[in-house]
Amino acid sequence: MPENVPENVPENLAEHTTFHLGGPAAEFVTATTETEIIEAVTAADEAGKNVLVLGGGSNLIVADAGFPGTVIKLATTGVVAETVEGGVRVTVAAGEAWDEFVATAVDKGWSGVEALSGIPGSVGATPIQNVGAYGQDVSQTIESVKVFDRGLRELRTFTAEECRFGYRWSLFKADPGSSVVLEVTFRLGTDGETGSPIAYAQLAGALGVEQGTRVPSKHIREAVLDLRSSKGMVIDEADHDTWSAGSFFTNPVVSPDDVPEGAPAYPQPDGSVKTSAAWLIDHAGFKKGHAPAGLEGRVSLSTKHTLALTNRGNGTTEDLLVLAREIRDGVEAAYGIVLVNEPVMLGVRL
Repeated sequence: MPENVPENVPENLAEHTTFHLGGPAAEFVTATTETEIIEAVTAADEAGKNVLVLGGGSNLIVADAGFPGTVIKLATTGVVAETVEGGVRVTVAAGEAWDEFVATAVDKGWSGVEALSGIPGSVGATPIQNVGAYGQDVSQTIESVKVFDRGLRELRTFTAEECRFGYRWSLFKADPGSSVVLEVTFRLGTDGETGSPIAYAQLAGALGVEQGTRVPSKHIREAVLDLRSSKGMVIDEADHDTWSAGSFFTNPVVSPDDVPEGAPAYPQPDGSVKTSAAWLIDHAGFKKGHAPAGLEGRVSLSTKHTLALTNRGNGTTEDLLVLAREIRDGVEAAYGIVLVNEPVMLGVRL
């Protein structure tokens, strides 16, 4: 049977998410070309079926009941580079694994994405969430995003400015499901041996340099992978601390007067302040490894990092939501700040 034909046996979505949670899909399609993606999406739309476009499943929470529609797994590949003035333009298929692309960039001496090493998921998901870490985010290097517009049923290309990037935000997140990302074009430097200036204090400390210092990209990648591993944020099937979606809550942006005493505070251009969700969780009394009463051994905060909620191997999506609600409500009771989940929720609500 061709890969792009729906299978008769329901596909368990727990096998396609980093949480290892979620029930079966009514239909599951693997699309290896842009044409197959467009045909599968169009066919499902014309049939009035619900559609889930699935990348790496690293930012997704699926209901225990599963998904009563068509899941289209993006499995497109390809990295095409061309030299341009001041660097290199690299167009990457949406189905490429993000960290494999970062590794390729570092190996080739390209700079601009090395601090985003170790992040799971696919390239196509990165502009939706404006993925970022350790002082870099993809909006700094994205030149354009090519999509299939499901409403217009045509291909469109958005410039970085048109993507309306913000903190963990984009045009595509504002109107979820309206477009399917097909490929992303990045503008990277070719100064990998000199490297990008270090913009994040923790990363600078790990490298033993001052913020703003230029460090070779390969050294940045190594340091970031070490930092992420220490927090259980590099996928390891044998380590249940990595059975998660990484940071579960976004760092809240509040008015300066609402930042708790002693909490980290990062002033924003509009006068607001971004503070640390991990600090709020910890100081509200939720320590590493915390589990709701009766759910011990099923779900818990990571034993390495309070910002990651994890499946300990026997949990369910509903168990995870119990933990998430307990954390959210506890932080609100302690500090009056409502944490917002970062992962996309399918068939469930926090």
